[in-house]
Amino acid sequence: MSDKIKLSENVMLIDAAFLNFVTNDLKRHFERMLNRSLQQIDLSQLVTYLALDAGLAEGDNAVQIMFVYDRESTHLTHTTPADLKTELDGVAFKNSLGEFTFAGVPSAEMVTRGELFLDLLNIVADSDDVKRLVVVSFNEEYGDKVTAKLRMVQKKQLLQFRMNEPDQVVDYRWEFLAYPLMQALGIRSEEL
Repeated sequence: MSDKIKLSENVMLIDAAFLNFVTNDLKRHFERMLNRSLQQIDLSQLVTYLALDAGLAEGDNAVQIMFVYDRESTHLTHTTPADLKTELDGVAFKNSLGEFTFAGVPSAEMVTRGELFLDLLNIVADSDDVKRLVVVSFNEEYGDKVTAKLRMVQKKQLLQFRMNEPDQVVDYRWEFLAYPLMQALGIRSEEL
């Protein structure tokens, strides 16, 4: 099929509402705990940390970052740039790991953000183009369906960022999202 979607070898699929939820929670908690204001997240740094955690090595890599969002999550909180439609959609940056390209994917009125996330996950997970997949899903809303899909994925390097351990044993890699977010917020290990 010649009109299929062209995907990069490295894809990050991120639920913007979940990222906002976790960022707000961490920022509020650590500002109280550390008794200081935390910096805004530089989005290029955050996705670089996620890519490094996923095992991406320096080189001429192409990384596609898809933010799924709805009307309540059109902006990333405490992040620059933040607007998924006007500041990030179609924008890219390069660093020592390669080129990172952003796409904002809005849920229409006919599907929820969760349904759109799962549809995109199916497309990306089933694509032969994609070799490495990083998933940041809203597990409290639709995590069981994400887990079921990720269990079926073959021949890809998988990493799911979560805030809690999986309820059951999973046969793919997962990491706590808090760690790269804390780094991006400027929290130093010696402060903890």
